[in-house]
Amino acid sequence: MERIECLVVGAGVVGLAVARALAQAGREVVIAERHGRIGSEISSRNSEVIHAGLYYPAGSLKARLCVRGRELLYAFCAERGVAHRRCGKLIVATTEAQVPALRAIAEAAWANGVKDLTRLDGAAAVRLEPAVACVAALLSPSTGIIDAHGLMLALLGDAELAGASLALQSPVAELMPESEGIGVRLEGEDGPGLQARWVINCGGLGAVNLAGRTRGLPATAMPRLRFAKGHYFSLSGKAPFSRLIYPVPEPGGLGIHLTLDLAGQARFGPDVEWVDGLDYAVDPARGTAFEAAVRAYWPDLPEGALVPAYAGIRPKITGPSEPAADFRIDGPAQHGVAGLINLFGIESPGLTASLAIAEWVAGKVGP
Repeated sequence: MERIECLVVGAGVVGLAVARALAQAGREVVIAERHGRIGSEISSRNSEVIHAGLYYPAGSLKARLCVRGRELLYAFCAERGVAHRRCGKLIVATTEAQVPALRAIAEAAWANGVKDLTRLDGAAAVRLEPAVACVAALLSPSTGIIDAHGLMLALLGDAELAGASLALQSPVAELMPESEGIGVRLEGEDGPGLQARWVINCGGLGAVNLAGRTRGLPATAMPRLRFAKGHYFSLSGKAPFSRLIYPVPEPGGLGIHLTLDLAGQARFGPDVEWVDGLDYAVDPARGTAFEAAVRAYWPDLPEGALVPAYAGIRPKITGPSEPAADFRIDGPAQHGVAGLINLFGIESPGLTASLAIAEWVAGKVGP
């Protein structure tokens, strides 16, 4: 049986960042990815936004790792030539009744260490973005956009340069903790083909299922997995905006917001639908509701200009009527299984926080 030091399960942006951090710390690292390419699920089906860290509860992992990760990410992109732009965003109140929510966001952001927000009245917001309609807004200059695939390629390149290896089409079927490490059985194998001193489960949508296939892991250590599907529409034509536009958040999400890619193409979403499986189809009929939501802050949206784009699915560990869960990074101290670290509920702002998550995980990996 082959023996290795660290196995990272999952080659999305978080798994690649973790593998990079461990390899650069001198660890022997293998990355096992069940698909035939990197980042084919959560990491390639999102808004590609670098978040500032505005909305998360003070002291939460999401808040701390987003703020830390944002600065690490901007520095990494500048150093490694990853395409990105610190374009900023406006959070807009379209009615006077929403203005108190802006104040609450500003206070939460300050508690998280985000101290560069600017409060604007409607006229000031329109001077920045003439097409927007609002009565007040917050300007977040630290928000940006990024080429997510370019980021993943750079992380993988660093990891491989430090000695890490990537194994595509290598789905992990079972983990079997033993006295000297964790036996790892891949799908199609009769028994464990390798043994790892440490296994870091960065499986994203499959992380909870892999935890359930870990011998000896207490049932209480596994959250219930729920899938939240977000639909995105794109704009046929050029959007008259240079910044991202977000409405005041709604219960259960941030509402249908306008984001831009690096070419200036606008996309809108996500609206959230709770689903039982992985279905990435976008229903064109949702366009009517999208148009109504967007016209609240962009009244001049051309009729019929929104077209179905793509869908993404997030691995939620709380349900639709429950408060959003924090990131869970569970090591032996939490579940009692030596050598195992499980990452659960790593959704937004996971891309922004990826380098900080990697720091956190690397700090948990012992000798």
